[in-house]
Amino acid sequence: MKSILVTGASSGIGRAVAERCLDAGWRVGLLARRADRLEEIAAGREAAVPLPCDVTDADAVEAAFEAFGQIDVLFNNAGMFAPPALIDETPVETWNEVVAVNLTGMFLCARAAFARMRAQGGGRIVNNGSISAYMPREKAVTYTVTKHAITGLTRQIALDGRPLNIACGQIDIGNAATEMVEAQARRAEAAGEPAPHTMDVAHVADAVLAMAELPLSANVLFQTIMATGMPYVGRG
Repeated sequence: MKSILVTGASSGIGRAVAERCLDAGWRVGLLARRADRLEEIAAGREAAVPLPCDVTDADAVEAAFEAFGQIDVLFNNAGMFAPPALIDETPVETWNEVVAVNLTGMFLCARAAFARMRAQGGGRIVNNGSISAYMPREKAVTYTVTKHAITGLTRQIALDGRPLNIACGQIDIGNAATEMVEAQARRAEAAGEPAPHTMDVAHVADAVLAMAELPLSANVLFQTIMATGMPYVGRG
């Protein structure tokens, strides 16, 4: 049975990917802070392994990966979006919090996975980037900067992992219908702006599973999946 560890597995894209992989017969590590949500997802599923963990805590990350054991794929997904603000309106504390989760947390999880994959002779890491890794959204300095950094992390791991049989790719997602995007829609509505175009999160889960199921001789380095009607191509 193949194994995948999913971070940010308690909700949104992480939960959708975890449940899709469970349905496809994978052993799935469910890593997130909310233990009650993880237990709910794992209920009645022997292949689901709840791993309560804060991705910003290096020791906790190491312990969670050690508890999970054999890992064929990491879906490095945990992230957060700060309230919209211009850079001079963004508290330093908010910057530090988003960097800790979106960048340091993804680094720590990739680091833990890479070490284990190196020891076992190979594996795959799929980082959740965002279309914000290429084109910013208004008033999203913390999210935009951290997601640009994930693109660099993906390229570096892909390069360094090449001789070690470790594949690394990135999925850049635009407006899947999750709690985070729904919150953005509510803010847009309150401001009298049109609601964003969205797509079913199930399509993202299918795309991640397709990347995960590739043989290690093949790799999707970057994939963009987005709601067709969102204003990405031609922004600005």
